[in-house]
Amino acid sequence: MTQTTAQKIAHDTSFTVLGAIGFCHLLNDMMQSLLPAIYPTLKAHFQLSFAQVGLVTLAFQCTASLLQPMVGYFADLKPMPYSLALGMVSTLIGLLVLAVAPNYAVILIAAMLVGLGSAVFHPEASRVARMASGGRYGLAQSVFQVGGNTGQAISPLIAALLVATYGQRSIVWYAGLALLGIVILFQVGTWYKHHGLARIRSHVHVKHPELSREKVIQALCILLALVFSKFIYLSCIGSYYTFYLIEKFGVSVQSAQVHLFFFLGAIAAGTLLGGVVGDRIGRKYVIWFSILGMLPFTLMLPYANLFWVGVLASIIGLILASAFPAIVVYAQELLPGRVGMIAGLFFGLSFGLSGIGAAVLGAVADVTSIDYVFKLCAFLPAIGLLTVFLPNFKVHKR
Repeated sequence: MTQTTAQKIAHDTSFTVLGAIGFCHLLNDMMQSLLPAIYPTLKAHFQLSFAQVGLVTLAFQCTASLLQPMVGYFADLKPMPYSLALGMVSTLIGLLVLAVAPNYAVILIAAMLVGLGSAVFHPEASRVARMASGGRYGLAQSVFQVGGNTGQAISPLIAALLVATYGQRSIVWYAGLALLGIVILFQVGTWYKHHGLARIRSHVHVKHPELSREKVIQALCILLALVFSKFIYLSCIGSYYTFYLIEKFGVSVQSAQVHLFFFLGAIAAGTLLGGVVGDRIGRKYVIWFSILGMLPFTLMLPYANLFWVGVLASIIGLILASAFPAIVVYAQELLPGRVGMIAGLFFGLSFGLSGIGAAVLGAVADVTSIDYVFKLCAFLPAIGLLTVFLPNFKVHKR
């Protein structure tokens, strides 16, 4: 009876922590997604070009991108349970600076501070998700990521109601969310320190002796190419979807942000489905469908009317998002024991690609048009054909 009770407590604790880290991911990404959600407001107030808007994303994403793999690598060597709460402190400071930023240079500094918080949060939070997984790694990664996707979906609506109505200084109210996140993450850090480390050490690392070092490197390179395809296209939608709708169809800023909400909501649903299905049928099949499967819809989107743009964007978001949990867990299976480093590498790469993509696509839009950018990016999912070269992993059930 004592052993059964102990097992039940451990099970309950793991899902409690998983829910907590998913909720904090919601808070974290809701605050981070405030940046693209308020781009129209910042562009009008500071008279920014599309290239300058893209550089704000680049400042945020590159800070996060460069530091995340380093944080993950050192966390694998020396775990830092309370670093999650410290990362959220950086996000809090960045939001406060953004709320009172008097010029473009200070906006860039604020974006970098928020990016620093993200660099600390994602690799360590991904480790906690794996600690709390109970062996269902795809599900745990999906629950963790869907929290972030939900936060990204909510942010445009809050920006439409709050920032677009009351202006830049209303961003200070987001600081309350950061404070809540700090409190929760401190508790998660305590669990991490006393229970989580023992859990992750007990996980069985399934090695694949049939894969040579060269095959592992080749597989990682293919995964990185797929991440490139996914996040450059996502950067196109995330940074310029509202501008596309406003310029092409003449909708209001609030209406464009509602459309962005539906797209990001579809991403949240797709993320959850991708991890659950990947646990059952294998990661490779989910990756294959997710990247290549959206190609017909991305090709149709630039030629659709307003109604069908909304429908197609939601379908694209649903399919596109299902890949990332499968990609992260697949890569972690390629390199057992490197949970933090892989999480940092892929989250960091996704952030960096989004930043570079936003800056480059913004410059292209200034020279050509937003419509041209959407037509150009429609072909990116064809890179998904590389999935055929990924090795097959057996699905190990616990």
